Amino acid sequence: MEPSSDVLVIGGGIIGLTTAYFLAEAGRRVEVLDKGEFGREASWAGAGILPPGDPAFAAVPVDRLRAWGVSRFAAFSGELQARTGIDNGYRVCGGIEFLTAEDRYAVELWQQQHIRCERLTDNRLEPRVRFVPEAEAWHLPDCAQVRNPWHLRALIAACRSAGVTLTPHAEFRDWERTSNRVSAVVLTNGERRSAGQFLLASGAWADGGLAALGIRLGVTPVRGQIVLFRCPEPPLTRVLMHGKRYLVSRADGRVLVGSTEEPEAGFEKANTAGGIADLTQFAFDLCPALREAEIEQTWAGLRPGSPDGLPFLGRVPGTENVFCAAGHFRAGVQLSLGTSRLMKDLLTGTAGELPAEAFRLDRTATPVAPSAFRS
Repeated sequence: MEPSSDVLVIGGGIIGLTTAYFLAEAGRRVEVLDKGEFGREASWAGAGILPPGDPAFAAVPVDRLRAWGVSRFAAFSGELQARTGIDNGYRVCGGIEFLTAEDRYAVELWQQQHIRCERLTDNRLEPRVRFVPEAEAWHLPDCAQVRNPWHLRALIAACRSAGVTLTPHAEFRDWERTSNRVSAVVLTNGERRSAGQFLLASGAWADGGLAALGIRLGVTPVRGQIVLFRCPEPPLTRVLMHGKRYLVSRADGRVLVGSTEEPEAGFEKANTAGGIADLTQFAFDLCPALREAEIEQTWAGLRPGSPDGLPFLGRVPGTENVFCAAGHFRAGVQLSLGTSRLMKDLLTGTAGELPAEAFRLDRTATPVAPSAFRS
């Protein structure tokens, strides 16, 4: 019996949906399954920061993967809007990164990669921002942003328009396999879905699907909390980044403040008083004008962390037709276009221009070269 799909994607976040769209555009019959609603986990929860990059000058594989995608995000956003009528909120807003002495290496990497950057000596670009005393302020004029929920809505609509079958509330339970080839997946309700190839893109839950194949990569959930302020008018224009935390100002006066990094939380996706208080104080210290704003909403997401900080992209060892794209941690949006192009090339057997070796699932534990951005 002919499989119901050429490719079955397990996981309907930004990685699974974007890859499904690329595959459908390449002529493949694609179905995407998600255990809940599409795009409602880490993809929805993030802030949508898109640091600049040029793949021609990015030597580190993860930076090249990131740069390939972010350099095409404007065009892809336009394609989505033309196809669906949905604006994903993409705009080049610029960014200011505050670097402590231990992070100062980033400047050399930016310069090597031809990323425009300039050290600031005062706050005239952002008068309402209070600079961090112990850090240098560096302006990145080509930093951009996208509004995650809007982008996910556009991706879902684009997938449907391209003929992708989207099946929500379809939770993976097991694989049907003969030797090293999988023929179908079995869902928790007993239904089965057959396909010629399978892509596991289920984020922080990926290790569950891999365990059923006898493999563990160590993809684990890392909780991140976010605070959303609502202001009468935007108090700043640029993205502000300091270590693992950031402020992202939207054009409608909302400001996202994130994010905690809590691997100890496991799969508990909930806010804590301590996490919200810490983020709120960080926001007040960096932008005192936010003291006059109201907190509109708080939420948390579970990022898929990996042992070495790099995503796992490629064929699952010991199988002929199962692939995995997981472990993007804090950089799912930034790496989404590059990852999806790479996975499309691997699934269709197309010679690609993006690096694959560094992201193999069976890679050995070697030191990871410094990245230009701390995802």
